[in-house]
Amino acid sequence: MNKSSITDMFSAGAHFGYAKARRHPSMKTFIFGAKNKTEVFDLEKTEKKLVDALSYVATLAEGGRKILFVGGKPEARKSVTDAAMALGMHFVASRWIGGTLTNWSEVKKRVARLEDLTDKREKGELAVYTKKERLMFDREIEDLEKSFGGLRGMKEMPAALFVVDPRAESIAVSEASKKKIPVIALASSDCNATEVAYVIPANDSSSKSIALFTGEIVTAYKEAQAKAPAKNDEVKKEEDSKEEVVESSI
Repeated sequence: MNKSSITDMFSAGAHFGYAKARRHPSMKTFIFGAKNKTEVFDLEKTEKKLVDALSYVATLAEGGRKILFVGGKPEARKSVTDAAMALGMHFVASRWIGGTLTNWSEVKKRVARLEDLTDKREKGELAVYTKKERLMFDREIEDLEKSFGGLRGMKEMPAALFVVDPRAESIAVSEASKKKIPVIALASSDCNATEVAYVIPANDSSSKSIALFTGEIVTAYKEAQAKAPAKNDEVKKEEDSKEEVVESSI
């Protein structure tokens, strides 16, 4: 990150919070002032918090660990979906279904049902049913896709969550806490910063602001991922070199 990133954040409207009356006490330190009764974030502090979050994302990438992207509000859905798909990861871009993390064994059954019905429809195996029955299957697939489509193929718990608006996604944040899964969150002035491990204090209601920060997450992960093989090769060479020294001394 450099100073130009602050200009990018400003251009995306990332500096806008809510009215002072809506501010959560934990966000006070990130507020610069107010304009027309709307509080404004100190983007230099936002930048520092973003760097912390991106550093953590890099460590996840180096270890090949996965992030679950969460953002059910209309302004966040496209960015959350695009970011997850860019990294080949999973997402929830609709209403969070209670138990997604804490009762995963049951949720996994619904995901399996979606995969099974979709597979059968694509193979034409549902053609043996009546028109009314096929219509019911189509509606079930549509409902399951909306709730669980982004979780297809998820075999294990994510290493971390990236959440847009932890206040709106309080159930997801609570479940992550219970499962001891760190949360990275884009959070506006009405959110509780103490509930997440890595807070990015900025506008979480603007599609441009959300797209900017989700894009930063994707870039950081990809860059660290690209460097990971080289690091692993260096470690392996170092270990091989140590083994050769040991063998020669013997």
